[in-house]
Amino acid sequence: MAASSALLKVNSGYGIKKINQEHLVSGPRVDRKHSIFSCIPHGEQTQRRFRSYSWTRTTKGCHNKAFTTTMLSSIQENYAVTGNLHADDVTPEDETKTRDDDVSRATLIWRAAKLPMYTVALIPVTVGTAAAYWQTGLYSSARYFKILASYVLVIVWLNLSNDVYDFDTGVDVNKKESVINLFGSRTGINIIAWLILVLGFLGLAWVAVEARNPRSMILLASAVFCSFLYQCPPFRLSYYGVGEPLLFVAFGPLSTIAFYLLHSIKSELPITSTIVWSSILVGLTTSLILFCSHFHQIKDDKAVGKMSPLVRLGTETGSRVVKFAVVGLYSIILVLGFTQNLPLASVILCAMTLPMGNLVVSFVEKNHMDKTKIFMGKYLCVRLHTVFGAALAAGLVVARKFAVQQLPQAIVL
Repeated sequence: MAASSALLKVNSGYGIKKINQEHLVSGPRVDRKHSIFSCIPHGEQTQRRFRSYSWTRTTKGCHNKAFTTTMLSSIQENYAVTGNLHADDVTPEDETKTRDDDVSRATLIWRAAKLPMYTVALIPVTVGTAAAYWQTGLYSSARYFKILASYVLVIVWLNLSNDVYDFDTGVDVNKKESVINLFGSRTGINIIAWLILVLGFLGLAWVAVEARNPRSMILLASAVFCSFLYQCPPFRLSYYGVGEPLLFVAFGPLSTIAFYLLHSIKSELPITSTIVWSSILVGLTTSLILFCSHFHQIKDDKAVGKMSPLVRLGTETGSRVVKFAVVGLYSIILVLGFTQNLPLASVILCAMTLPMGNLVVSFVEKNHMDKTKIFMGKYLCVRLHTVFGAALAAGLVVARKFAVQQLPQAIVL
């Protein structure tokens, strides 16, 4: 009765006089067939359409209509989202496309800015600085912010140039938040990207001169070259499925150890097992972000021949890889604690981030087949990368502050 009243209200402008409902039940699904009819002469007929509903009206004023849909509430919801009458006519891909079309330009610009992704600059710089403080008890806030600002510029180059070269191959054809798709001018954005890289690299070189440490610049130049190999022609090694190892090396050992060396103040810092293992942990969480960013891009990657690890493995195996990586990350922490390659404070604080690691694993396991939901997987990995790196750095600082042996006090320059 309620459904009949609702349907009368929806169709009140059609001159409907009578509604017959026939309920057809098939398994767990309920369909309703609504028929509206009166006298049907064989006169001249004209076909009309209003919204998604079609009807036939005779020239003598008689009406005939028959349509089959899902539950009435589903009709209204489906029409509000897609403009179609039948929910069965809408595929998951169509629904995803419709939702993407409805995203505002401001939201797309926010996505294009990728601000959460700049933690891949923040964490290596912070962990390298904390390791230098743990080693010497010395800290320069001015130097820290110079390094951070310069390295952020390098990441801006990485993001912009990645959009440029993915635009060239066509892999970003359906990526509405691509900078090229938003603003156009592929050449202009490419020029800006490379100018930003030069500016960022000059900033890092300036700090290296202050620290009198040329080794750090060799490491950073190698890190940038790894990023070049990752995305730029003629190499584009990410298209062969080796992007994760390249970024592991670039953001882990090369960058983190370089930032540690840039804090040499009185003399060049030694490269110890603590900074080496710390950089490896940073590289692992960075690679996990890149790996999970491919879950929702498999179709587009396949279309242009980009053989990312998830294209090769599939989402189910990929979810198991994520679980293995997170379990391995925390297992390494425990081993490093037992072998005293990391201070106990770092081990305890990093272990406290385990709920975040568990959230990443459970989310990917549950949603790896859902293209719309798994999009958030990479942002959960960003959170893990951030809290884990912050815990690692904080542990190094705490270990220095509360060291049992007599150590010199920190000097803030």
